[in-house]
Amino acid sequence: MSSSEISNVPFVPETAFGIWFLRTHTWEHHVLRVAIDDLARLIDTPLPAAPVIVDAGCGQGVSFRLLANAFKPRRIVGVDFHTPSLTLAEQAAHACRETVADIELLHGDCAQLPLPDASADLVFCHQTFHHLVEQERALAEFRRVLKPGGVLLFAESTDAYIKSWVIRLLFRHPMQVQKSADGYLDMIREAGFRFGPRNVSLPYLWWSRAKDFGLLERLGLYRPQPGKRRETLVNVAAVKTASDTD
Repeated sequence: MSSSEISNVPFVPETAFGIWFLRTHTWEHHVLRVAIDDLARLIDTPLPAAPVIVDAGCGQGVSFRLLANAFKPRRIVGVDFHTPSLTLAEQAAHACRETVADIELLHGDCAQLPLPDASADLVFCHQTFHHLVEQERALAEFRRVLKPGGVLLFAESTDAYIKSWVIRLLFRHPMQVQKSADGYLDMIREAGFRFGPRNVSLPYLWWSRAKDFGLLERLGLYRPQPGKRRETLVNVAAVKTASDTD
């Protein structure tokens, strides 16, 4: 991707707080690790013994070690638009060299991935999609770079969380593209991915409940019921379906 193409990418800059938060223990342990464990559980299709993983929106590379432990990949390709984060991701990649010898970092846009067709076994997209303006194009790119039968590991916060007062205060997002859990699932299905109920998880984690951060539940004053609550998170392991052009 040329510098002129990158300069035209629709982009909502993150706050300084947001960039700092993405390298905290809370982010790694309570958000990222939990999501990867959940996504691995949702996969019900055979994976290669040593898959190639594209980390779409890899940020500062905190995910590399966790992905290496979960999937034993032979290669990880991290893609991100934020250059300062990629500098930190270089350090994270170096720390993982004994586990994954081949970690490549690319400066690019998820809606125009600098990768060849059918080059990945897994595309990992964790808490990246709600930052993207061109979401349909990004999903098309995820599908393009996946091999036939490849898996999209998608973990995202819904509009119920992103539009909460605390997230609006501390972070920056393109509000016009935020979606519900069903909205994201419909979009993924329409983009050419297959999944069933057993491949979907709707976590209701304490940190995603911006109204009270789960305090009322811990005090025994409230018991959230699936189907009667506004979902705050959606995780799905979706398989690339075949098409006439594949």
